[in-house]
Amino acid sequence: VFLLGTEESALMELLSFIYSGKLTTNQPTLLLDILMMSDKFEVVSCMRHCSQLLRSLPMTTESALLYLDLPSSISMAAAVQPLTDAAKEFLANKYKDLTKFQDEVMNIPLAGIEAILCSNDLQVASEDAVYDFVIKWARAQYSRTEERREILGTRLLPLVRFSHMTCRKLRKVLACSDLDNEQATKSVTDALLYKADAPHRQRALATDVLTSRKYTERAYKYRPLKVVEFDRPYPQCIAYLDLKREECGRLFPSGRIYSQAFHLAGQGFFLSAHCNMDQQSAFHCFGLFLGMQEKGSTSVTVDYEFAARTRPSGEFVSKYKGCYTFTGGKAVGYRNLFAIPWPSFMADDSLFFINGVLHLRAELTIKQL
Repeated sequence: VFLLGTEESALMELLSFIYSGKLTTNQPTLLLDILMMSDKFEVVSCMRHCSQLLRSLPMTTESALLYLDLPSSISMAAAVQPLTDAAKEFLANKYKDLTKFQDEVMNIPLAGIEAILCSNDLQVASEDAVYDFVIKWARAQYSRTEERREILGTRLLPLVRFSHMTCRKLRKVLACSDLDNEQATKSVTDALLYKADAPHRQRALATDVLTSRKYTERAYKYRPLKVVEFDRPYPQCIAYLDLKREECGRLFPSGRIYSQAFHLAGQGFFLSAHCNMDQQSAFHCFGLFLGMQEKGSTSVTVDYEFAARTRPSGEFVSKYKGCYTFTGGKAVGYRNLFAIPWPSFMADDSLFFINGVLHLRAELTIKQL
């Protein structure tokens, strides 16, 4: 049997390992060749040894992609699973800021994209941005409609967390020609059912091993909202914003959290939670604000009310209400929503955190358009 130079070197190293249990090299390319030669002859112990050595070496994007593309047989896959897991973790960590590396990630092959999209720590504006990226990447990589639809349907769409997308984007999913209509309809229907589900049921789905990847929120720049809209007698909506205790803790001493946009009578609004000083600059406190997206000459008058769930009973207690005319994208709110200093707000026995979550509600009504 004629062997190439690299194959001969790998075979000699494999024979050496079989007799001595050791390898004489730590070169990544040769170790990879030895690993594949070990797979060919089903020498599991050598595969495992090569995997351990490769994991101990500095990893790069190129090496990580090679590890994800290893032609290991199914029976031998367990021996290199730690290596492929390490490669996936490396890619997920390196490219977790998807916006920052979007141009670079556009050239990463499918296996690498899957590793990145599986991450809960993906830092994106919202799940809408994840969906947009997936469609853009698929269109760039697969020019044939049939192939693109197959890849999206079987490999990528299952990694998109439709339940955390906005309703506006979900409507666009239904109209996307790159997707199988039946699959798109099912994804959107499941997402809407999740949004309408009770909070305790949503938490159960996010913590269940079988469904957690589908329903767990990522590290979104803009926090998801639940919004209920009414058209009569006036345009009105109720926006619910949930913040975890650890998210609030990271606000100190001057951080901010922004919600996704929500719309009322054609106007875009958002909520923002702040840690700031009180009016007299005496202590830090928790503030909540309502902002309007549109800037310029747009003028909208809104009746608003802020409330918070302060007890496990589920009842929301009104904190502040008022009327405000938005012009030029300004915001209205309260620097000290709970009228207490920050340490008291974050205390372990605080009534504001129900099961470790702060539940906020903003009610808006536009009486004149």
